[in-house]
Amino acid sequence: MKAAEGLQNREVKHAGRCKKTEEWQRADVFEMLANAGGGCRSSGSFRDCCGAVGGRKKQKPFDVQYLTYFDTVTSITIYAEDEEQFAKWEQLVHSELERYHQLYDIYHSYEGVNNIKVINDHAGMSPVEVSEDILDLLEFSLKEYELTKGGVHVGMGSVLSIWHDYREMALGESKFPMVPSMDELESAAKHMNIQDIHLDRQAGTVFLADPEMRLDVGAVAKGYTAQRLADTLRKSGVTNALLSLGGNVVTIGARGDGKPWRVGIQNPDLGAENPYVQVVDLADMCLVTSGTYQRFYEVDGKRYHHIINPELLMPWNEYQSVTILSPDSGEADALSTAVFNMKLEDGLSLIESLDKTEALWILPDGSQIESSGFRAYTEEGR
Repeated sequence: MKAAEGLQNREVKHAGRCKKTEEWQRADVFEMLANAGGGCRSSGSFRDCCGAVGGRKKQKPFDVQYLTYFDTVTSITIYAEDEEQFAKWEQLVHSELERYHQLYDIYHSYEGVNNIKVINDHAGMSPVEVSEDILDLLEFSLKEYELTKGGVHVGMGSVLSIWHDYREMALGESKFPMVPSMDELESAAKHMNIQDIHLDRQAGTVFLADPEMRLDVGAVAKGYTAQRLADTLRKSGVTNALLSLGGNVVTIGARGDGKPWRVGIQNPDLGAENPYVQVVDLADMCLVTSGTYQRFYEVDGKRYHHIINPELLMPWNEYQSVTILSPDSGEADALSTAVFNMKLEDGLSLIESLDKTEALWILPDGSQIESSGFRAYTEEGR
């Protein structure tokens, strides 16, 4: 029973880290709060009401959280026959989550791991031999770049690193927060030519031809990883589960009682009486939100959030948030950033062209715009 004992230790370690709320303990509300900066789920809130239906013994839901990967909270609920079965699946997803975290990290090095940081460190010098998981992520990212006409750009790390540094200074001890100058940003933007990313499948290498180019996979890595974790769980036999990697929500099947998972979309007005702008029903679908209300700093009363428009090199303030529904979490993550950076008519046109993909825009005045099929996932559309 070592697997189960290890799981218990992990649950005890994380106990008290997630604030329980009355809403999250009510099973008729919803399972997960989805937002742009992460969230957490109260353990046992759904477990108490769905142990059995019609006298038949059902699989029970088990929960676990991780607080150290991808700089966010990861919450997972899996239906299993018993704790031992859940422990095996939990250990599988935990090891994979840790592996993806190391591979896609742009800030830290790990012994024996050629990750995104190593690729950046060798820019302009030599190709770096990498795992297929990195090649797969970058190929996917380049495809999304083409699909969105540059709306999501993993090659703009030179610009994003400047904004990151200014934001960190502003949120740290600096008494005088500043905004980077356009000269500084435009100089860095000279090093974000997507053609300078060279992938060699046969050799298994990645090479950045520009010595000053830097990869930043923040717009795709969490959603892509969440999808890969879900795929791994499906292959191992999981039929009912919900994963949230920093608000990148993936559902496997429905809940154990056959009803869809109910997922709340964060109200960008964090002080509003109603914390959710919509609640959607999901089964084998994914939800990702990009918004302005979690990661930002202010200068002279103006908010500068973390979603940087690749053309303007500045935060795009046409929306408070954009939420994407899609069968694939990686694509939902990429689209949430890309559509956030588009004019409404362009983003709506893109979403309407994609199969089984919907979107919700929250405008600065709080009004909402939905794609044509979004309402079908809400209570009003049922």
